[in-house]
Amino acid sequence: GFTDHVAFGNQEWNPWDAEEKNELAASQQRYEANLKMIKYARSHLEQTSLRVQIWGKAAIGLYLWQHIFGGHLEPADVTAQWREGSQKAGKTYFSFLTGPSVVPGYFSVEAEHVVLVLNGREPAKIAYATQWLHYAQTLMETRKIQHVAVVLLGNEQCNNAWIQPYLKRNGGFVNLLFVTYDCAFVNEEDIFQWPLGVATYRSFPVVEPSWSMLRDPRSYLCNFLGTVYKNSSRETLMEILKQDGLDKLCWIAAREQWQPQETNESFKNYQDALLQSDLTLCPVGINTECYRIYEACSYGSLPVIEDVMTPGVCGNSSMYHSAPLQLLKTMGAPFIFIKNWKELPAILEKEKKMSLQEKIQRRKKLLEWYRNFKAWMRQKFINTLENSFLPSDKG
Repeated sequence: GFTDHVAFGNQEWNPWDAEEKNELAASQQRYEANLKMIKYARSHLEQTSLRVQIWGKAAIGLYLWQHIFGGHLEPADVTAQWREGSQKAGKTYFSFLTGPSVVPGYFSVEAEHVVLVLNGREPAKIAYATQWLHYAQTLMETRKIQHVAVVLLGNEQCNNAWIQPYLKRNGGFVNLLFVTYDCAFVNEEDIFQWPLGVATYRSFPVVEPSWSMLRDPRSYLCNFLGTVYKNSSRETLMEILKQDGLDKLCWIAAREQWQPQETNESFKNYQDALLQSDLTLCPVGINTECYRIYEACSYGSLPVIEDVMTPGVCGNSSMYHSAPLQLLKTMGAPFIFIKNWKELPAILEKEKKMSLQEKIQRRKKLLEWYRNFKAWMRQKFINTLENSFLPSDKG
């Protein structure tokens, strides 16, 4: 019995030995099960996830990426020849490329699915957009990419017929089209309306709402900084403002000719005007929808919108019957819509009587609506791409 005792003494006796062994085995099993799950999830992820490359060849691409997606770009310098960013959203990994160096055939196509952001506002832009479409078509034909969607800055009169032959439904290769303005061929199946957004080509920033933006009293009842075209409703607006001395209560800076290039000073003035006034007057231009609407929302200044159709072929589609601005109306935009600027004096009278507390509540509602609007557009964009590009599980 002595040897037994020695052997026994050499092993440090442990009353929990058996249980520990069981625990070890169980944890080993859990580890292996987890590993299996991760492997399965990975392979499943690879099956269901998309890699989408967005080629931003129009300024509205920046609204899509920086404002709606909340994405970043490197380098931050807006004049850089090449800028890129990426983010994971839903089941999709998005990368975004923009800048003058992004030229057909001179950059690597790193995804099977491509979103082309194009400008179709006028013939010269359409000619350039067409080159990109032909490049994408070649990539499709050589099986380098599988799907193409287009985000199009449409023409202000909605003359967008040139894009129709490229759509899959008409024998082309473009699966999905997102188009600005109240384009009558929007059908919510493969053609969707897209918001115009802010003037990113003038470097309008992503504005983060602040405490003071929400709470501080503002010096002006309303603002209008813009071009007054001859014989337009804008002339009527100016007359009405002058009539009752209302222009003294508002920040008004009218010019007779449109200037695409902002000076730093004029741009700062414009941003200050939005920040310092409770209402932003939005008379129709070439189209009812304008950058000003979204820019005012960014600063919590309520848009007062002249709700009339502009000349051209924009209007109701088979899906929507509330043009103009059917996208914003469908989304419940809390704006003031008027049919005639003669309604303005009564609106401004009511404005004078509003307490700061009421105005704060209204700003809160506007800023929250705008945040939700962008989140909703982002979600809709992602869902639409995934539903169209991912193989459907018909198991």
